[in-house]
Amino acid sequence: MLCKKLHHAAFRCRDAAETTRFYTEVLGLKFAHAMGEDHVPSTGKYSPHVHIFFEMEDGSNIAFFECPNDEGEPSGRDPKTPSWVQHFAFEVDSLETLQQAKQDLEAKGLKVVGPTNHDDFITSIYFFDPSGHRLELTTRTCDPSRYPVFEAEAPQVLALWNETHDWSQREKLFGAQSGYVRQDT
Repeated sequence: MLCKKLHHAAFRCRDAAETTRFYTEVLGLKFAHAMGEDHVPSTGKYSPHVHIFFEMEDGSNIAFFECPNDEGEPSGRDPKTPSWVQHFAFEVDSLETLQQAKQDLEAKGLKVVGPTNHDDFITSIYFFDPSGHRLELTTRTCDPSRYPVFEAEAPQVLALWNETHDWSQREKLFGAQSGYVRQDT
């Protein structure tokens, strides 16, 4: 496979120092790198910026650009796109860790939504960073032996979506008009 793992995903931030404090002090990520330019290296466009990277345990990073002279919303969201769509999702090791993280985040004054069960595949909590980026902490909640079931049904789920563009006929796949009912194989 060409792509080995995620190196980084990058978004814009409102304030690089504020963002660094949040990701290091609130989430405990490592401040791994910072670089700046007056011109965008890939395009040559004049846009003074700083580019900051935060590393996770597996070596992957999230990164941010502070671009004070450029127009646009620091969250980067299209105002017509729902706020729950664009987000970073970070994996934690257990439901217990997820519950503790929720308590810790709320103690720091953040509003946290969840935990939310997603098809018995993952369970997640949600909150926002200082620039308005939606963040998700998630943990895998299914037995790994179920992964092949999810993988096998993914093309069927997509085909049903392409056919209906709503879930009115989900019973064809999941045996019920709501939720996800599967026959154990």
